[in-house]
Amino acid sequence: PPRPGEVFRLGGLVETGSLKRGQGAEISFAVTDTEATVPVRYTGVLPDLFAEGQGVVGTGTMQGDTFVATEILAKHDENYLPKEVVDALKDQGVYVAPQE
Repeated sequence: PPRPGEVFRLGGLVETGSLKRGQGAEISFAVTDTEATVPVRYTGVLPDLFAEGQGVVGTGTMQGDTFVATEILAKHDENYLPKEVVDALKDQGVYVAPQE
């Protein structure tokens, strides 16, 4: 696990049904690899391609059990998922390759 205050990248799929909008630009959602799920909090404007069930990569730190993101990248493309996440999804038989 990351050390307190350590900046790192978290990637996976935005868990369906987890997206909640707070006051102003505050957003919370969960990122999953279908086995483990991490709650995420972000304040800002989400990328146009951000959607539940799609790949996401965030940069930030852990505060307790929540990943607090300072940057969110999203794309309907496996290139935005870390290789380890793609491999885990394939091992579980739930990975769906993006269509060209």
